[in-house]
Amino acid sequence: MKRHIPSLITLFLISLTLAASAQQSNKSKSKDRYREKNPPSKDEQVRDVEQTAAWNQLAAREMRPATFALSEVMLHDVASPPAASRFYAYALLAGYETASRYQPKGFPTLQGRLRGLPMLYSFTSADSVFYPLAALWAVLETGKNIMPSGQLLVEKQVTLAQKFRDAGLPEHLIAGSQAAASAISRTIVQYANSDGYPQLNALERYRPGEAPANWQPTPPDWMAAIDPHWNTLRPFFLESAQQFSPPPPAPYDSESGSRFMVLTREVYDTGRNLTAEQRQVAEYWDCNPFAVQHSGHLMIGLKKITPGGHWMNICGLACEQQNRSFRESLIVHTTLGLTMADAFISCWDEKYRSNRVRPITAINRLIDPNWQPLLQTPPFPEYASGHSMVSGAAAVVLTRFLGDNAAFTDHTQTLYGMHPRQFGSFRQAAEEAAVSRLYGGIHFRDAVDEGLRTGQNLGNWVLRKLPTGL
Repeated sequence: MKRHIPSLITLFLISLTLAASAQQSNKSKSKDRYREKNPPSKDEQVRDVEQTAAWNQLAAREMRPATFALSEVMLHDVASPPAASRFYAYALLAGYETASRYQPKGFPTLQGRLRGLPMLYSFTSADSVFYPLAALWAVLETGKNIMPSGQLLVEKQVTLAQKFRDAGLPEHLIAGSQAAASAISRTIVQYANSDGYPQLNALERYRPGEAPANWQPTPPDWMAAIDPHWNTLRPFFLESAQQFSPPPPAPYDSESGSRFMVLTREVYDTGRNLTAEQRQVAEYWDCNPFAVQHSGHLMIGLKKITPGGHWMNICGLACEQQNRSFRESLIVHTTLGLTMADAFISCWDEKYRSNRVRPITAINRLIDPNWQPLLQTPPFPEYASGHSMVSGAAAVVLTRFLGDNAAFTDHTQTLYGMHPRQFGSFRQAAEEAAVSRLYGGIHFRDAVDEGLRTGQNLGNWVLRKLPTGL
């Protein structure tokens, strides 16, 4: 055995030499063109730079359409607000980590920052990948594989590839980008499948409490409570679903002059005396995917965008209006998606802990049996306001990346025949979204105020958890 040791060492050294040579060869592939006997002329190099810039600009323009394509599938599926936030988060995470794999300096990986995120691999050579297309493809590929009707995104993928093809992106880069994105997406889908979502239907069925303070199904359709066990899902940044719990709500008390009755009377009086502006604000931020319209025995689902979908579109619109780069757009979209997902986990934890009655139930019982709110009451407990909490968190993220006092125009609800609204800042939009729940008659004031404040705290905490350089 001893006489074979020198030969084994020799073979080992030869293997190391060959591996190092191969690695150096791979590193130098992108420079080979400039080592040829006939390197490209200065004009050719300028054209290459301009062409790459044009592809990057195309990618930046495709960021909002890609995320809105996710929203369209969620509208089709009538995804609940928490479920929608989960779909955005994983799809955008796949896009971000694909970019990180091929541009690590511009996109520091979130591995080690997010709970349970595994190492992500793609063995497609960097010379065969145009990372912005790969990131966009990963967003759609992941959405395709985690949403019930995700196959509707195939057409969007075909259109996306054709746009880059028409812009002159070589076919080998299109194919390589698709392969790289698919590899990262597969791991992200596996990561998503381990967060507890697939097990939700096996958990104990929720039964409303019988005490007057407890939430009860509400008219017009008396729907069962939505996502009662959402707090069992694995958060992304949060240490637990209880980390950012708001103060307890005002206790139920039917005595005249009690804090609860003051809150209840405020909802009642506000609803009866709405100004035209307050009515417009309430309807603009309704964002209730469960809203239905009745005509005789016919019931029509209105399929409205979720609160998270509204803020995701605001993000895309603001990036477009500020002419942000693809890198900037992908970073802020991803951070927003992950933050909103954690906000919904946190909020739903509080909703089913406090299990508080909705205004319509309390008002019909204690003040006016015929009173109806302007908006249809969504099917889950009242405290805290989910739209308020998510809006508070979203505004913190968008302000950090897109600017303080950054004015923007929101066109999101033109899809439903409404006029655009202009805002002087993301905070202003969040505050309006929060108070809209009071105007709409579906939340008490403390649920609005504490939801907004808790969301802001959560958003600031997430920003502190991000990698250096973002």
